[in-house]
This record gives sequence, C-alpha cells and structure tokens, in this order.
Amino acid sequence: MNLDSRLRAVCALTVPTSRQDAGLHEYDGAVQDLSLDAVRRGLAVLGAGPRRTDPFEEAYLAAAEEALRVRFGELELHRVDPSLHIDVLDPSCYERDYAPERERAEARRTHVRAWPDAVDAAIATLDRVPPPRARAALASARGLARYAEDEPAAQAALRRFVQHLEQAARPGGDVPPAVLGARGLTRLLSAHEATEVDLTALAERADAERDQWHARLADACERIAPGEPVAATMALVLRDHPGADGVVPLAARLVEEALAWTSEHDLVPYADGGCRVGPTPPTRRWEVAMMTAAAPYEADGPGFFGISPPDPSWPAAERDQWLTHYHRSGLANIVLHETFPGHLAHGRARRRAAGDVRRTLVSETFSEGWAHYTEQLALEEGFRAGDPRFTVGVARDALLRLTRLTCAIGLHTESMGTDEVARRHRADAFVPGRAADVATDRLIRDPMVVSYSWGRMAILDLRERARKQWGPGFSLPRFHRALLALGAPPIGLIGAALQEI
Repeated sequence: MNLDSRLRAVCALTVPTSRQDAGLHEYDGAVQDLSLDAVRRGLAVLGAGPRRTDPFEEAYLAAAEEALRVRFGELELHRVDPSLHIDVLDPSCYERDYAPERERAEARRTHVRAWPDAVDAAIATLDRVPPPRARAALASARGLARYAEDEPAAQAALRRFVQHLEQAARPGGDVPPAVLGARGLTRLLSAHEATEVDLTALAERADAERDQWHARLADACERIAPGEPVAATMALVLRDHPGADGVVPLAARLVEEALAWTSEHDLVPYADGGCRVGPTPPTRRWEVAMMTAAAPYEADGPGFFGISPPDPSWPAAERDQWLTHYHRSGLANIVLHETFPGHLAHGRARRRAAGDVRRTLVSETFSEGWAHYTEQLALEEGFRAGDPRFTVGVARDALLRLTRLTCAIGLHTESMGTDEVARRHRADAFVPGRAADVATDRLIRDPMVVSYSWGRMAILDLRERARKQWGPGFSLPRFHRALLALGAPPIGLIGAALQEI
C-alpha cells in the first residue's frame, strides 16, 4: 500500500492494529520491535513529512502521532505494560478469512518463528512492570502456547517470557505504581482523543447517567414482575437463555432480525456485505462475542460474528454462569452492537471512507462509542418496542460500561480502591461473585475501557448539536452518514461531521 511517510511511521508503531483493523497485510508475518531503541527510532520519525492539505485529515493524523508520543515517549507504557508485547506476539489475526489458508498459515509460521528475538526484546524492555499488571497479563501470555506446538524455539522463548512475568508478579522491588495517576490518565486520554479531558466532569456525568439507567432498569423490571425486587427480576432475566447448542442458532436469527430492522429504518449508510455466524475460533473462546469485518485494504467479503458457547468440560455451574451472557434480550443487544447498526455497519462505511488517513487509523473510543450508541439508538427507535426485557438488556449493558468508566478513573487517580471497584460492579452493574473481584485486573491493564461510555456520550452530544444546527434538515440517516464518513477519528474531531455537504 502506497502510504506517505507520516502515515507509514504511525503504522510502524502500531503493527497489530494496522494489520488487522486496516488490512495492511504487508505486515503479515512481522512482529513489531518494541525494544527501547526501536521505539525511540520510531518516535523520532513521527511527523517527518509534509502536512496534509485537508485540515481534518491533518488533525486526525497529528492526533495519532501525539498519542504515540504520549503512550511510548512520555508514559513509556512499553516498559510497564506486558499486554503491548503480548499483542505483537499474538498470531490470532491470521485466523481471519481474508486470504487463502495457505498464505495465512505461512504468515503465522513466520510470525511465530520470530518470537525468540521479540521475547528477548520484551524481557529487556519490561523493566518496570508493577505486580498487578504482570498478574493480569499471565493468562494471556500462557495462552499463546497453543501457537508454538510445532516450534521448539518459540516454545522456549515463550517460557522465558512467562517466567519473566511470573517474577514481576511477585510483590516487592522498586517498581512504579500499577495505576497511571491523574496526570498520566489525563494525558493518555487527551492525546488519544484530541481533546482536553476533565476526569472529574467525566466521572460526574457517568454517575448522573448511572442514576438515569437505573431508573430505566427499575421501571422495566417492574413491568416484568410487579412488586418484585430489581435484583430478583434481573436474576430471572439472566436465567432465560438457550442451552449451549442453541446459542449460535439464536444468534444467527437475531442477526437477520437486526439487519432487517436497521435497513427498514435506514439507520446507516451501508448495511451490505452479509454476515456469517458461528462459534469463535478455539483461540478466541475467552471472548463473549467477536466481530471481524473486511478491513478497508482487504478484498471484500462477509463479516464474521463469533459466539463462544461454554466448554463442555467445564463444571455445570460454570457453564450455566457463562450462558447468562447470552440471555435472550442480552444476546439481541450484543448482536446490535457487533453487527447492524453497530461494528459491522461501521466497518462497511470505513471501506468507503475518502482518504487513507480515514481508512487506516482507528480511535477505539469512536469505534466502541459508535457500537454502544447504537444500543441506545435501538431502544429509542423502537427495536422490540414494548418488550421490557430488551430494555433490561440495554440498561444493564449501559450500567456495566458506566461502572467501568467511573471505576477506571477512580482506580487510576487513586480515589477508589480495589474493594470499592468490586462493590460498584456488584451493586451498579449486577456483576456476580468472582467476576466482580477480577474486574480490577481489566481496569488496571486497559484504562481505555472508558471508551464505550465516553464515546457514546460524545456522539449523543454531537447529535444534539446537529439537531440545533441543521434544524428541519436534521434526520438520523443524515447524521449517521456524516458521522461515519469521517472514518473512526478521535472524538475531539467528530464535530467535522456538522460541516458535511
């Protein structure tokens, strides 16, 4: 792909996402070098090249450059965060059906055979890993072993990597705190999204929205079971799920329902290409659901929506708890989020975006914010109108994302401890038992979990601005078409949608 020097420099520092989200398969088989020297060299060439003539694309590209400077230069997260190194080692991207199996298998072998050098670099670079980050990364690191079964050198390298994390996971030593601190989190979020973030205001808004969604949830529960406590009704709703062999067939029917409803209401500019539904690949079974769409630089093809039925070898109680993810109304909401009008519709629009910056660079806050916004949109626009169980599903998922936002800010600014994080997940988002206790690991590992709610709120704010600015000319199809034409920009730049012609 003929990308200019500035965009290529960004891609070189974000190889896993450039390969998978943009479809730049010249990176197939390549394991990004995250050694200290390589990252310094990569940062040194950021911005070297001509400015874009399009002001929006220039701002979009400059924001990506600044985000990398903060992530790697200022915060030096590659020295602290093992998940960055796990991402570059992970060859699961070749399981996507974007090319013939033979080509993908060869790329996977080349990738895995590059592990020894990459692991040596990771061990040397990860010199300031706090124990909680190391513990949070161990399961994912060990899970890579399945890719190295026929590669003894890669197996040995992975063992060295896991041993390094096990050592880092032990308490003690002179290491930085596991959290970013208020300044670090502010710098990370502000740089990634090209806007100055007020953490206090963002957390306060999340708390206000939490109260609104709790009220919606309580009203819907009252309609389902008048006079019963909300918690009891929630337990009833969560138990209403298919058996393990019925999850994928139900998901396939729901995809058809979501596509028909989205098309009937003309909610997105593109709802084409088709979508296959099936079990997630064995290496992705830890995910509740996944969506892969044909990336902008790939040959066109249908999306794939994956669902993860519980492993038959699990104890019965664990299988049943896992299946609560797929309670009938909740699965409908997952389908809307992942397919139409959510991620898959967004992916179809990115393929048509004008300009290589819009087609290549992805803000997680925009991407996840859009998909989460479409859940609320479905509720507003009458998907399954009159069914209080669907309202419960949407409200519960909104509460989970808001809880993550509030707790991520509280945890990383050290205004909230781990016990409080677990309590908030149980009380505000109905996260049961042990799952609430381990929620802290995700928030420590990935403070960008704020993306879902933050992005949704930013899109809702812009929608209100569009209503006022466009007046009688406002419509949801016009707004969504203008927004998705931007690609997946930082949310600080989405106001450009209001200047669409």
